[in-house]
Amino acid sequence: MQSKSILVLHGPNLNLLGLREPEHYGSATLDSINHALSSKAKSAGIALESFQSNSEAELVTKIQSLATNKADFVIINPAAFTHTSVAMRDALSAVKVPFIEVHLSNVFARETFRHHSYFTDIAVGIISGLGAQGYSLALDYAIQHINRSN
Repeated sequence: MQSKSILVLHGPNLNLLGLREPEHYGSATLDSINHALSSKAKSAGIALESFQSNSEAELVTKIQSLATNKADFVIINPAAFTHTSVAMRDALSAVKVPFIEVHLSNVFARETFRHHSYFTDIAVGIISGLGAQGYSLALDYAIQHINRSN
């Protein structure tokens, strides 16, 4: 039996969480978020890999790797690439792995350019504005989705 797995992708500047604009992004660090997600997934018997990059090309390559290294679910915070990356959208469409789009801040309460996402219409769902808890809620859903599918 193949083991169940989730890939968590973090876009640009999320490596600065805890330092960067805490009024928008909170005080949790990326390491603390990843640790909490990993612990929760392990308790559910699911492997979890987290990957962060400031490079669109690296994120596209990681998504494309799912064509041969299938994950059961993806949780993605595309960060600034939300509003610009047709390439990441196309890669997610190509690999056909269900995903949830997560944003720490409420993108709809911010600058107008942040209101458009290249991912939302192909995502299972979107969680926006709940801070680090948004990742945890996305993981809860992903675990339920995987367990229903198996």
